[in-house]
Amino acid sequence: MRAARLIKMVLLLQSRSSMTAAELARELEVSERTVTRDAQALSEAGVPVYADRGRLGGYRLIGGYRTRLTGLARGEAEALFLSGVPGALREMGLEDAASAARLKVSAALLPSHRDASRTAAQRFHLDAPSWFSEPTTPGLLPVVADAVWDDRRITARYRRGESEVERRLEPYGLVLKAGVWYLCARVAGHGSFRVYRIDRFTAAEAGEERFERAEEFDLPAFWVERAEQFARSLLRAEVVVRLSARGVRRLAHAVDPLAAREALAGAGEPGEDGWVRVILPVESEEVAHHQLTALGAEVEVVAPASLRERFAVEAARMASLYGG
Repeated sequence: MRAARLIKMVLLLQSRSSMTAAELARELEVSERTVTRDAQALSEAGVPVYADRGRLGGYRLIGGYRTRLTGLARGEAEALFLSGVPGALREMGLEDAASAARLKVSAALLPSHRDASRTAAQRFHLDAPSWFSEPTTPGLLPVVADAVWDDRRITARYRRGESEVERRLEPYGLVLKAGVWYLCARVAGHGSFRVYRIDRFTAAEAGEERFERAEEFDLPAFWVERAEQFARSLLRAEVVVRLSARGVRRLAHAVDPLAAREALAGAGEPGEDGWVRVILPVESEEVAHHQLTALGAEVEVVAPASLRERFAVEAARMASLYGG
């Protein structure tokens, strides 16, 4: 414990020109007396820690005692500090490791680049959860994350419908999507990869047995493909609509973007009135009614007749409500 604290103290002093005992105590979460003892221990071990006395004094390193990352430019350093997602790292139990890594990089940078972490953090921030939701961190996420890092098989139980299923999994990677954590894994003994929502796990235990990762597995590519398959699997029905030019522009904001792309890709030329006729994949008639309502008078439902009737009834009610 003390050894880790002494290393952190050296790295803090490398990253700044000088720090007071109070500042070091706050960063190291110890008393100022402990800081004094640690500084003395470092000095005795050959680390050139110098104490400036007086009201404006503090601790600093002398003699250029530092390690530098040769060739790391400011833009590269700022990009490096953007690579971590603080909330996600905290949920996986990696916040301390990430903090230590950032500190080591800061300490090793040239003095002119040491504000890279601050400038990057003040210009970019990732807020992963969607609006109007309170995401909860799955309690078993740290266990699963550890197994992912170590390539260790896990035995997991998860809810599937009204029942629970137990599987022996080879955890390949984690994905955070709109505040929800997913595990991309392969069932031990099978060649297929699957996706599991971690908040549906009721138990997870990592053993000592490790698995050999498939070299060809590409997590980002796998997720994109699986996410598109999932979105397409929901589009079980079709409706025929006519869209104004404005309706064409707004379609992807009202319905599933994949459905909008497929519909517009198969659209013909606009008619004399400027409207285009498209076949739109939808999840259901009910969902189509809800989504297309957002387009207002920029869309006309042609088929099925039952959905067109829904809009006719809705339009009559709206006319009655606002007619006066």
